[in-house]
Amino acid sequence: MSRIPPIKVFTDASTVAEIRGYASEGWVSGFTTNPTLMRKGGVTDYKAFAEEAIEAAAGKPLSLEVVADDLETMETQGRILGSWGTNVVVKIPISTTSGESCLPVVRSLLDAGIGVNVTAILTDAQVSSLIGILRPDDRIIVSVFAGRIADSGIDPVPVMRRYLDELAGIPKAELLWASPREVLNIVQASEIGCHIITVTPDLLRKLDLLGRDLHQFSLETVRMFYDDALSAGLEIA
Repeated sequence: MSRIPPIKVFTDASTVAEIRGYASEGWVSGFTTNPTLMRKGGVTDYKAFAEEAIEAAAGKPLSLEVVADDLETMETQGRILGSWGTNVVVKIPISTTSGESCLPVVRSLLDAGIGVNVTAILTDAQVSSLIGILRPDDRIIVSVFAGRIADSGIDPVPVMRRYLDELAGIPKAELLWASPREVLNIVQASEIGCHIITVTPDLLRKLDLLGRDLHQFSLETVRMFYDDALSAGLEIA
């Protein structure tokens, strides 16, 4: 995958098999998952899944998310998750489902020496409030759902570029471009200097298209249409 732009690629994984399949790839820097992905993968026993996933990740960072909706339980779960492996990064949502800020949990876990990935960030106010509790030596991943920003009709590129500038005072903080929709997003994230991008296995399978000759790509597309017409027995009389 020499054509991949210079950016850390984290695989969004729903199964241990996906993690194991990409762990040996040098261009994959880490892994993330979340309750929605775990549900998709049929996970019902969190600890059993996590133990296998931590081993499968082969020392690469693995973000595991809490599943509570109150701050006290989130912190308890975060400390438990953080104790399961040295490569575990604990994912904490930016707020509860009622909109209560989870930043007290983030600060407490950071103070305990636990790696934190703050997730589901979508607004300027959320980024500003997070930066407000950080210290220059904090190691933290700031996951902004750029794909969902784009879904709302807003160009995420200038937004993410601005967040990079705002995070400059926290040198160990890493901005993560979450929920990309297309291969172009990987190029965009790299071009603005984003540190990490999460990529689903479906999108990873498209990475061979990077740098594809467009004339050849056109011919392949025409061939696909023609072959499908033949296969379907389509005729125009």
